[in-house]
Amino acid sequence: MAGIRERKKQRTRRALIEAALRLFAEKGYEETTLAEIAAEADVSTRTFFSYFASKEDVLLHDIQTRMERTIAIVATHAPDEPLSDLLMRIVRDALGQVADDEDYDAEKARVRIRLVTTVPGLQARALRIMFANQLRLVQALEEAYRGRLGMVEAAAAVGALAGAAKLAIVASVERGDSMEEALAAALRAAEISVRGLGSLT
Repeated sequence: MAGIRERKKQRTRRALIEAALRLFAEKGYEETTLAEIAAEADVSTRTFFSYFASKEDVLLHDIQTRMERTIAIVATHAPDEPLSDLLMRIVRDALGQVADDEDYDAEKARVRIRLVTTVPGLQARALRIMFANQLRLVQALEEAYRGRLGMVEAAAAVGALAGAAKLAIVASVERGDSMEEALAAALRAAEISVRGLGSLT
């Protein structure tokens, strides 16, 4: 029964995300109400608030989950694992999550990118989350390689890697590439970045 309930919750959550993205694309972010998202997903507004606190949370629904997974990878790395290997493992895991998500495609990515880059409130929220998460990763790497990697080096690694991969995937999606092409572009950018970080350890 617990498994059935969990699958039902996942279906409802997915339906809300799908409905929100569809309405945001059709009507615009500001013009779409929470009640409309709930109705489109065939649930009540009260049910919406059981899953998300706001429209922002729907659009940015996966950021924190992905970061927790990244932090866990760093925390459980082998003591002798080279920094470059760990960084690429983090990137491959993150891109693998996107590739394995059957509900995520290039068109939905385009909608999210457009909204985050054009709606001031969303842009500010996304930037706050991004900087907070990157700082967490810097601290995690510094702890994982204590005595071998300082704060400045960890910050350089995170900034270079995250910037390269994110910018590559955004540019690829905006160009009209498929999700597979965008993920390949992000991986290639990450590989180039990591090679440039070889002097850190």
